[in-house]
Amino acid sequence: MGLFDKLTKLKEGLTKTRQGFVEKVSTILTVHKKIDEELFEELEETLIQADVGVNTSLKLVEKLREEVKARKLKDASELQDVMKAEISAILSKGNTDLNIERGKQNVIMVVGVNGAGKTTTIGKLAHRFKKRRYSVLLAAGDTFRAAAIDQLVVWGERVGVDVIRHQEGSDPGAVAFDACKAATTRNEDILIIDTAGRLHNKANLMEELRKVGRIVRREMADANIEILLVLDATTGQNAISQARIFGEVVDVTGISLAKLDGTAKGGVIIGICDELNIPVKLIGIGEGIEDLKDFIPEEFVNALFEQEE
Repeated sequence: MGLFDKLTKLKEGLTKTRQGFVEKVSTILTVHKKIDEELFEELEETLIQADVGVNTSLKLVEKLREEVKARKLKDASELQDVMKAEISAILSKGNTDLNIERGKQNVIMVVGVNGAGKTTTIGKLAHRFKKRRYSVLLAAGDTFRAAAIDQLVVWGERVGVDVIRHQEGSDPGAVAFDACKAATTRNEDILIIDTAGRLHNKANLMEELRKVGRIVRREMADANIEILLVLDATTGQNAISQARIFGEVVDVTGISLAKLDGTAKGGVIIGICDELNIPVKLIGIGEGIEDLKDFIPEEFVNALFEQEE
């Protein structure tokens, strides 16, 4: 897929968010003409409704006020470029690249609640890495659901990678241990570990997740370790709540935001980057195997704010 096609796909994937957010902002700026307090209040309300989050919305509008004063802006139409620049700055916090290095072992431990898109994300990641000529091993660590194990096995067969698995109900820590040993023995480039779809308000399940993390760090101490939290963009502000709690249990190093194409709540990505200081590294903008994309802030903002023809 060429660069133009990729950007077109990204723009298409953000259609609902653009309609629910950017187009509303544009309408407000067109209707108001002049910059006044009523304008700022309407922008604030629109940002909150787009699931940017209250704190981040207030912060963004305050930055707009500051820029208006500093630049002596008079025309409301000038605010869109200011907002675009401020959103770009928020999204560019931290390193958005996956922590993967050639010539070294790499582990991606994937966490998230049931239904967020964890297993699908893992399958698409495995496909991507295979295309880039990495050797990949998967581990079916969500042992509490037989369907999760079976789903990962299907992805393994589809992509052409092995899956380390135990029976349903077995110890997830044991699966992680065996997978680490297998990855080391086979000298696999990348080990991707699925984990149970933890209900983040269940203390015992979160403790199990801590244990898996300890095993991975102990058994593969010299590897690059990425802890990737998969969030469902359609859940809006609930995604931020999940990220906070998972971050308290394991050292989340990056976020994969799934189902971004299916929601008008894509503004949540701004709140995630602003409030959590955890970089978004991947975005899901479709159901196809190639529709898991690297998150590149500049491309994302340009696609989001690009006007329809």
